[in-house]
Amino acid sequence: MELEALLKNNRTIRTIGFDDAPFVRGSGQKVGVAGVICAGTRFEGMVWGEIQQDGWDATDAICKLLIGGKFLPQLHVVLLDGISLGGLNIVDLPLLATRLERPCVAVMRKYPDLDAVYNAMSRLPELELRKEVLQRAGRIYEYPPFYFQVSGADAPVIAEVLKRLTDTGHVPEALRVAHLITSAVVKGESGRQA
Repeated sequence: MELEALLKNNRTIRTIGFDDAPFVRGSGQKVGVAGVICAGTRFEGMVWGEIQQDGWDATDAICKLLIGGKFLPQLHVVLLDGISLGGLNIVDLPLLATRLERPCVAVMRKYPDLDAVYNAMSRLPELELRKEVLQRAGRIYEYPPFYFQVSGADAPVIAEVLKRLTDTGHVPEALRVAHLITSAVVKGESGRQA
């Protein structure tokens, strides 16, 4: 069912929110990634995988966690905590939306400092390719308290969906819980900021 119809009919929206685990920059170690499934704001399940720090495998890793698994057929929308995971392992948002056949949304807590992002990317190999993948994610929409990029749905619809999926604060519940879990797995306890 389309997101607009789910909103209009006040139906439950099932989502998955992906966040990366804390990691030591420059260590070259793999970075854990949690995907938390929520029906509305209620936790329903989870997937766990790994990606290469500052690598190129975030899009593929997310697809491997979902395609052929039990959760994808239930999902209406895929949320990411930002456009990159594990440092600057940038997710190809349109490709992800095409492969998963679901709207995909990179949610940000504030409008990003793009100069700082480009500066950080300039220290890594294949700068132009990283810029290209980043630009493919498209426009950053502002619907305070939400800032996001989206592929596969219209921004006003996604803004309403994000409101519906957020219980407390400014972060959809699936992303908030994913953040808490990744922190607890790595540090032994969940962090303060989620």
